[in-house]
Amino acid sequence: MTAIGALIGLAISIILILKKYNAAYSLILGALVGGLAGGVSLPHTVELMVDGVKEVTPAIVRILTAGVLSGVLIQTGAASRIALSITRAFGEEKAFVALVLSTFLLTAIGVFIDVAVITVAPIALAIGQRMGFSKMRLLLAMVGGGKCGNIISPNPNTIIAAENFGAPLPSVMYVNFIPAVVGLIISVLLVKGMSNRGEPVTTCPEIEDEKLLPSFWSSVFGPLVTIALLALRPLFGIQIDPLVALPVGGLVGIVAMRRTRQLKESLVYGLEKMSVVAVLLIGTGTIAGIIKGSELKDVILAGLDALSIGRSFVAPVAGALMSAVTASTTAGATLASASFADVILAAGVSAVWGAAMVNSGATVLDHLPHGSFFHATGGAVEMSLRERLKLIGYESCIGGSLALLSLIGYFVATLF
Repeated sequence: MTAIGALIGLAISIILILKKYNAAYSLILGALVGGLAGGVSLPHTVELMVDGVKEVTPAIVRILTAGVLSGVLIQTGAASRIALSITRAFGEEKAFVALVLSTFLLTAIGVFIDVAVITVAPIALAIGQRMGFSKMRLLLAMVGGGKCGNIISPNPNTIIAAENFGAPLPSVMYVNFIPAVVGLIISVLLVKGMSNRGEPVTTCPEIEDEKLLPSFWSSVFGPLVTIALLALRPLFGIQIDPLVALPVGGLVGIVAMRRTRQLKESLVYGLEKMSVVAVLLIGTGTIAGIIKGSELKDVILAGLDALSIGRSFVAPVAGALMSAVTASTTAGATLASASFADVILAAGVSAVWGAAMVNSGATVLDHLPHGSFFHATGGAVEMSLRERLKLIGYESCIGGSLALLSLIGYFVATLF
């Protein structure tokens, strides 16, 4: 299949997504047109699309089970308790550090980044109103922390990248830890150095009554159990699949918080959030199958060779490009890992580092306006579209730093 055909398919998908058509259907239609435009017969095009979906199916199952932990954290108030505890520990004089760390920790333990921002937003707005901080600075702090946490979390983007590379999820999370920590420092410095001009905080929603929230230690107990189970493989060679570790952490957590009566609503919420991702991944899988069956990979490699850029750069570059196409960390990581995993592995990059660099690369442009993250986070602080657009460059700087730090980490690791 020609590279032009795959590019036509991608272009159609992007145009439809920009026009607010359903992302999954847009990707499926783009895949179908791309295969036909690339000179492949209709039956073969459908076969490539189905094969693409088959490759992401195991990850979809794991992502659906991850909804147990995510749903428990949100519906029981555990996420709110964690955020409140962190901001109180640091105090308002270190508000930006507290906000960055709050969203970092929430995403790192398995909460969706947009949900993490929405959870922390009422606290951020309350601080911003008292301290006179602009909405732009507050939102950048939350997004920066969320992006850093997202590259080391058992969230869908990390799961799908690890699955497509055949790498252990805990290892993919672990190798990006230092880039994530350095990214936190960069985020804090960027927010502190940012001008305070912009929309001021005039009103803020009521913060959830603390008396109704679980304790801090019971809130983090479930995520700690999940992390401990996932760590058994690299530490002791005992493999506990994320399909088991994530829901077990959620169930143990809800028992520790004594909120078992909220189990049903937590499961409903978690499945609802993950179902949206699962449907998106089906559409992403179809276009990934077309890209994988086309010459597009060869064209990209030829371009890198012409620019004298090593093929090790394919992983973060592919993640960044596909996040721009889909405006989604998860969809970007899916497209990049499903389409380029074999090329990246053939270049001598290990499966763990290939998945980690794709994952960090997918944070570079996942905040573009044709994605839901852009609008959900802007809405969380009631920010105007004009103001929200001004943050894109800052967000790209944080995502780009994470991708670069992950790449540096890979090169350092190859020396030892």
